[in-house]
Amino acid sequence: MAEAAEVIAETDESATAPEQTIPTDSPFFQELIKQWRAQDTHGVWESKSDLELLEPYVLDKEKRKQIPIMGDPDPETLWRLELYYNAIGLTIERETGIMVSPMMKMHHEGFGRMILAAGRLIVINKHLRDVHRFGFPSFEKLASEGDKAVASAVEMIGKFPEVANY
Repeated sequence: MAEAAEVIAETDESATAPEQTIPTDSPFFQELIKQWRAQDTHGVWESKSDLELLEPYVLDKEKRKQIPIMGDPDPETLWRLELYYNAIGLTIERETGIMVSPMMKMHHEGFGRMILAAGRLIVINKHLRDVHRFGFPSFEKLASEGDKAVASAVEMIGKFPEVANY
């Protein structure tokens, strides 16, 4: 994945941030970017780069330390979580041609369940905890976890195509 990725260094006035590698060869990552761009119905984010849009998904050690261990997820975090799983579902659809439906049941304290169903087949069944701390250490990890979920679901559909097509 790293071979085909672009390396971009983000800087601001106060300090230089570490270099971030953009996983351009990840179908999931590209779909996640499309999901975010589709949410911008008024063009407010047109001047933002893809990295700036997806920055809330990256929680390095310092950012994670600032988030309390126990807490309730805010609506923006829940929305980010939904977009993440929607991108996984749409990537699965593109690879298999089978429609995937997400269903999330979340308790206000930040625990719950997310499933992705293809026909009658549950291709992803994820118990969620500490959703208020949802994030990944880097863009590479975000892409690899999304790609891993997609690959697992596509494999499941390959094993049980008659259930997925029902």
